[in-house]
Amino acid sequence: MFGQYGPSETFKNIWALLLTKVLFPGARLVRRPFYLRGGKCRFVYGEGFTCGYSCRFDLAGDGTPLIVGKNCKINDRVHISAHESVVIGDNVLMASNIFISDNSHGSYDDDPSLPDMAPDDRKIVTKPVHIGDNVWIGEGAAVMPGVTIGNGVIIGTNAVVTHDVPDNVIVAGVPAKPIKRFVGGGWLPSGKR
Repeated sequence: MFGQYGPSETFKNIWALLLTKVLFPGARLVRRPFYLRGGKCRFVYGEGFTCGYSCRFDLAGDGTPLIVGKNCKINDRVHISAHESVVIGDNVLMASNIFISDNSHGSYDDDPSLPDMAPDDRKIVTKPVHIGDNVWIGEGAAVMPGVTIGNGVIIGTNAVVTHDVPDNVIVAGVPAKPIKRFVGGGWLPSGKR
């Protein structure tokens, strides 16, 4: 881990490693600054959890709205907003600048919020998010409320995931759509058998 960094970064990593062992037992490395907001809330992380610089976890409600599995590697500036439930499986790799949220200011489906109401005054609406095992989320992606992402999924750079994603597919775009799927030992373009 340390051979790839210059002297200054190595020193910062050693300091972060020492703080990690005290503040986050079982985690591999949690770099500073790390923002954990949420009064009575807490999050649970699995063995080998790694977190990059300037990550922000906003938690609300009572209990444990955020669960992160074993060997998850979350890179820099990832923002997770969990008011009800965000569950991240084992061996998930997240690039930087990712946004994951189980909530929004207002409803835009069955009982829509009024557009002339200030967004901050709208009721917070929550829908659980579940991310499966062995998922890779690319740089700048967003995972929106109510989404379930299957196992073995790759989410492309800057994709916005607004609907469920089945196991073993690659999605990309805005909104994210399947572009490849894993079939018979290889990745095939979506739609081919």
